[in-house]
Amino acid sequence: MYVFLLNREASFKMQECKMLIGGKWVDAESGETFITVNPTTGENLARVPLAGDADIDKAVKAARAAFPAWSKLKLSERGAMLKRVAAVVRENAHDLALCDVHEHGTPYKDAFGIVMGAADKFEYNAAIAQALMGTHIPMESGKLSYFKREPFGVAALIIPWNLPVIMMAVKASAVLATGNTCVIKPPSINSMTVLKFAEIIMKAELPDGVINVVAGPGGSVGKSLVSHPDVDIVGFTGSSETGKEVLGYAAGTVKKCVVELGGNNPALIMEDADLDAAVKVLGFRQYNNCGQHCSGPGRYYVHEKVYDAFLEKFAAFAKGVKVGDPEEKDTFMGPVASSSHQAEVERYIKSALDDGATLYYAQEKKDIHKKGCFVMPTIISNVKHDMVIAREEVFGPVAVIIKYTDSDDLVALANDSPYGLCVHLWSNNIKNGLRIVDDLRAGSIFINCQTLSNEQSWGTSVKESGLGKEGGLAGLAEFTELKMVTIDYMI
Repeated sequence: MYVFLLNREASFKMQECKMLIGGKWVDAESGETFITVNPTTGENLARVPLAGDADIDKAVKAARAAFPAWSKLKLSERGAMLKRVAAVVRENAHDLALCDVHEHGTPYKDAFGIVMGAADKFEYNAAIAQALMGTHIPMESGKLSYFKREPFGVAALIIPWNLPVIMMAVKASAVLATGNTCVIKPPSINSMTVLKFAEIIMKAELPDGVINVVAGPGGSVGKSLVSHPDVDIVGFTGSSETGKEVLGYAAGTVKKCVVELGGNNPALIMEDADLDAAVKVLGFRQYNNCGQHCSGPGRYYVHEKVYDAFLEKFAAFAKGVKVGDPEEKDTFMGPVASSSHQAEVERYIKSALDDGATLYYAQEKKDIHKKGCFVMPTIISNVKHDMVIAREEVFGPVAVIIKYTDSDDLVALANDSPYGLCVHLWSNNIKNGLRIVDDLRAGSIFINCQTLSNEQSWGTSVKESGLGKEGGLAGLAEFTELKMVTIDYMI
């Protein structure tokens, strides 16, 4: 492919990337390329091939050609290969983590942990796939009927920009473990990182064509890939607006889609909540990865009796967040992923202040923050439920704090959103917390915690937040088709 010269001691050198199609590293047929940028420095980082329809067609055909042999392998044989993938990812974790540092702005400690977590995904799905069983269907005497699980075929996987390494691992490991082959479209701004990940995966000697990577913007490459008649299933994570377009492209050939979309997740801070514990967890989620988490808190509803105390404690947490060079060991938060997203988050902050909210806290920018895509840890108070910043997904390091009273219908406020991804609920009275769980319209509820393990199945089919699950056994099952077989053995 190409040699990465990124390391923590040497100076940076511009990277020249190629795409992976049918086991070969290739340029785009057109010769066109695009540039990715380091969000910390604003410097050009990598030159990436810009795929066209011809490249996408080649990648899909390569995946289709590889499918029969790959799907017919024993689960144990595929599992052994995916365990090799996990091993080579761990062996190359430093290099892949540095790509994430430079191209996404992820602090090195986090980036390294994310890579190790990605290796775990391949190892876990390699093992758990063997638990996907068919089902016997009771029939009259003399007849046998059962469901068997089969892979769909070729999967188009569109990776989001907020956590490209772990999201590629989640999707690719599930697809490959269940016998599908795939064509991956990385996020344009993180293309180098995903291509490096693919290069590392291929060191495990997967068969040619089982995994392919084509790069370029969603409006052209994503559309062409999802619309391709020989793609059987689509895995997508991204905004609800883009997800609706993906579903429209897939509808032409009635493809199954597993999509995780937007979420403006409410955090409900009850009167009896342990505020220190809540701030420790929610503050981490708010500012880790600059708040660019699908499961992160989007709007906080804080009871009036603890509102001021919660703000004080949250501000103390925000003041302690070290924002800076993601290569430095003590950096907690780097830049947001791109200049366009920086502008979007800053627009939300301005709109809140224009609407009458209060800038309760914003960490001051230093010289290091002025040339990159930095949005500093921010807290907006005196927010009203109907303000734009409370209604839409900010997806940044901005805590949006809303006061509620005993006279407010907290469940109605939480549910009053086009999204239904998850809810955070904090109360020392678990009985009261559980009492409202059934009325909350969300795919996941976190009470006094925030954790996502390999065994948990993340996602939802609630409102505009998506269709289907990822992770765990339910996530694997999404990428299999149930085929019914019925036999009359008395004939």
